[in-house]
Amino acid sequence: MNNNSLSLNRQHLMTLIQNVIESCNLQLNDVISVVAAAKEDFNLEEHDTIVLAEAATGHYGLTSDNRPGLNYRRLVTLMRQAIERCHLQLQNTIVLTEAATGAYVVTPVVAAMAGAKKVYAMTRNSRYGTIEQVIEQTYQLAKIAGVSECIEIITEKSKEIVAQADIITNSSHVRPIDAEMISGMKATAVISLMYEAWEFRPDDIDIEICRQRGIKVAGINERHPSVDVFSFLGLMAIKLLLDAGIAVYKSNILLLCDNHFQNFIESGLINAGAKVDSFQNVSLAPKDAVYDAIVVAMQPQLAPVLSNIEAELIAERWPGVVVAQFWGDIDRSAFLAHSIPVWPPNAPNKGHMAILPSAIGPEPIIRLQTGGLKVGELLWRSSQQDKTSRATAEFLNSEYIDEMISS
Repeated sequence: MNNNSLSLNRQHLMTLIQNVIESCNLQLNDVISVVAAAKEDFNLEEHDTIVLAEAATGHYGLTSDNRPGLNYRRLVTLMRQAIERCHLQLQNTIVLTEAATGAYVVTPVVAAMAGAKKVYAMTRNSRYGTIEQVIEQTYQLAKIAGVSECIEIITEKSKEIVAQADIITNSSHVRPIDAEMISGMKATAVISLMYEAWEFRPDDIDIEICRQRGIKVAGINERHPSVDVFSFLGLMAIKLLLDAGIAVYKSNILLLCDNHFQNFIESGLINAGAKVDSFQNVSLAPKDAVYDAIVVAMQPQLAPVLSNIEAELIAERWPGVVVAQFWGDIDRSAFLAHSIPVWPPNAPNKGHMAILPSAIGPEPIIRLQTGGLKVGELLWRSSQQDKTSRATAEFLNSEYIDEMISS
């Protein structure tokens, strides 16, 4: 078929789609099905049918996060780049992960694009989207990537599915990975934390049962050059402050940080023109300083990292200062009692970050999820080898792996 006839057929097909949409009030997924049914008559590829359907409906494949940077075709490009950077190869594996909305829609699709034999993607209703929305968004993205056939979205972690999984991700909808779930895993199954080991939350995984069963669990080195998620931390802090009404440029910022995030957040703020003082405890900050905002990026503890004691001190020393919660639980009632504004207005779940990497776009999420799956791949490959073999040592000593917390 020459270009002129293809163009003519496209015009004919576009007219057909428009008529169907107007008469039946169809959504994008339904339109894709209509076009796909006619694609043989027009000698079109599946990708062509999706592009035509998007054009006819005016829907260019946006996730529930409708920023244009998250359009499906851009996500596919970013995912391919991440898979190539990490040399992610999941052939012959069965992956159990999550299906979610926004930038997190990518996780099962990345696994499938990297060659996984089967991907089970667990989902639930949440404040971010319904099960129906997750299913629609995941399969739309998977269709564009050409991998929809190997992804199955599930709403329950059945024993049969858990028993099949080679690689399990410690993702939100998969958690908790408790004793019952672990007892049903195959002996060679592995778990990727999907974050660095020092960030581990005991409620996520029953790590003692993993150790008893010899289930490998490891964190991802988020600072690996092919992953490089930590380099986005400064931008996340800037986004947090801008949303709070702090201009950052020429602003005086007090950074409270006791972990590996410090250098990345500090340098990001300084590069944006802020003056930054960094301490591990608010009591160490100079009393006579004037601050526009206090960025809290403290590792969560059993008790809040900032409580009534810190609220009293902050109210006395820096009236009007804005407290921007990046990470680490805050006793918000104490801060409210002292009329100290805290941003964001809604507290995150205990131990979780108050701003997600997805706030600045899909790139850090795609890098993180791909890197986490790479850790799963390496752990799985090691589980297929003799424990004392050189190959096992090479897999487990990979720079993608931050730390083994169960072997």
